[in-house]
Amino acid sequence: MTRRRLRWIAGTLGLILVVVAVLIGRPSYLWINAWLHDLPVIESLPAGFVDDASRLNATKVAEVWAIPTEPSAAEAQLRELLQRARRERLHVAIGGARHSMGGHTIYPDGIVLDMLPFDRMEVDEPRRILHIGAGATWAKIIPYLDAHGLSVAVMQSNNDFSVGGSVSVNYHGWQNDRPPIASTVESFRLMLADGTIVRCSRTENAELFSLALGGYGLFGVILDVELRVAPNERYRPEVEIVATDQFAERHAAKARREEDVGMAYGRLSVVPGEHQFLREAIFTVFQRAPCSLDEIPTLQSRELAELRREVYRAQIDSTAGKQVRWKVEKLFGEQITKTFVSRNQMLNEEAGVYQERNVDRTDVLHEYFVPTDRFTDFLDRVRTIVPSHGGDLLNVTVRDVREDKDTVLRYADRDVFGLVMLFSQVRTSDADARMEAMTQELIDAALECGGRYYLPYRLHATEEQFKAAYPQARKFFERKLHYDPTELFQNEFYRKYGEL
Repeated sequence: MTRRRLRWIAGTLGLILVVVAVLIGRPSYLWINAWLHDLPVIESLPAGFVDDASRLNATKVAEVWAIPTEPSAAEAQLRELLQRARRERLHVAIGGARHSMGGHTIYPDGIVLDMLPFDRMEVDEPRRILHIGAGATWAKIIPYLDAHGLSVAVMQSNNDFSVGGSVSVNYHGWQNDRPPIASTVESFRLMLADGTIVRCSRTENAELFSLALGGYGLFGVILDVELRVAPNERYRPEVEIVATDQFAERHAAKARREEDVGMAYGRLSVVPGEHQFLREAIFTVFQRAPCSLDEIPTLQSRELAELRREVYRAQIDSTAGKQVRWKVEKLFGEQITKTFVSRNQMLNEEAGVYQERNVDRTDVLHEYFVPTDRFTDFLDRVRTIVPSHGGDLLNVTVRDVREDKDTVLRYADRDVFGLVMLFSQVRTSDADARMEAMTQELIDAALECGGRYYLPYRLHATEEQFKAAYPQARKFFERKLHYDPTELFQNEFYRKYGEL
């Protein structure tokens, strides 16, 4: 055993003992057991195969082509690649960090574009516009903007996603009272299937602008993006514990009616049991605390990452683990109200902190959008559906999403709550079949409540459910064939639903 590993073991055990001391009477074996079974692996796929964040989509491809970093060389070589793909009748899928879960960045025996090297960035401070290559990840962007006193305007809660991928799925975030990220896009350059490059904005190639944002890479290669950014700010967190049937009312009173709220989210109890499961919420609001630029807390790595990970992973298949984690979150959630935090700090965390790393299991994300007045109706249905399928639900985060007026394939056709759910799943075909059955029931529940489901995850929705949730899909795919008549750009998502 290496010295580094020994030091890590000693440090982790010490942190575990600290939390055990705080939570006297709770079984320390939960963390010890989680730590002992948390055996990270780096899986090597067979040559010629790629996968995505689901770790369930290993697929043989013809090649993976990394785009050059220098713009003129990248554009010339990419144009030649697309010409070759047309000649050889190969399809092209576009990938960045590959955090989608349904093969959205993969096509069997096709060419996969690796956009990550294309990550140049430049900020126009007076206009607060960031010029950014599509391959740049938020982990690079946040420190860059932080040095200029700026921050991302709309961003999900983790930093290990690429810009191109983010706008292609049109994600949303913790930012209060905001539509999805498309609302912050000023323009982007798009290489079409014939190799031509067009600039897309709300006034120039406006139809392509609305199709490619949230378009899952089916209309061309987004090369670079102009994003509106925001000032970095200092926040003072305020936390309260509320019953979930009061959450919408408290959110409306606290987050939507107060102008000094910068970010807000809810987290729901996943402790099994009739009187606990999805019955209680931690509602956290980040109030603006104005100060001079030099008083904003400096950007730094999150503390106690490994300990927070083990507390989180101790929930797997464990009611006691879920109970302890909920108590820890309520306890330490109250403690953070005594501190200040920067906007950038809230965004600067990797999803990998909590990510499943073992060979036999994986994490599967779901996301549902429901009108705020149907929030409790949807939870009532979820309380029955998840236990009936034995779903191991580890986390539910609730975010406020305002109406999306920019994209065709929109999920927020009105103001909604987004419920982000994380499940732990065994990596077997039987477990995936059970997940599929549960997902379809959850989608039905969302539809019954006037809501929708999010498309970047496992392709478990039936064709009928997809059409019901996205009635604009017919127009979306018709315009796809107009701009890409040979269907050069494809992925597994298109293979399943594109013929509807």
